[in-house]
Amino acid sequence: MSAQNSDTSTIMFFNAVGVAVAYGMLALSIWLAPVDLSTKGYWGLGILLLTLSLVNFVKYRFDAKISEDRLARLEDARNEKLMADYIGEK
Repeated sequence: MSAQNSDTSTIMFFNAVGVAVAYGMLALSIWLAPVDLSTKGYWGLGILLLTLSLVNFVKYRFDAKISEDRLARLEDARNEKLMADYIGEK
């Protein structure tokens, strides 16, 4: 289990570095773009809102998957109990 946790933390660190580099490059490209400051701010707000939307989307998908898994485990436990009760009656 420790090896899996170490692998997960390594992958998360690698992804965090990738996201930081991508945002840094994006910020540099917006800063160097030959447009007005108001246009750059508009682009920046758009990127911020897109990022928030993507984070929420992933969170809700993850929550839905956890909920499905929890329901499946509850149904499995109920079925196991019903089978054990049925077998115990005979």
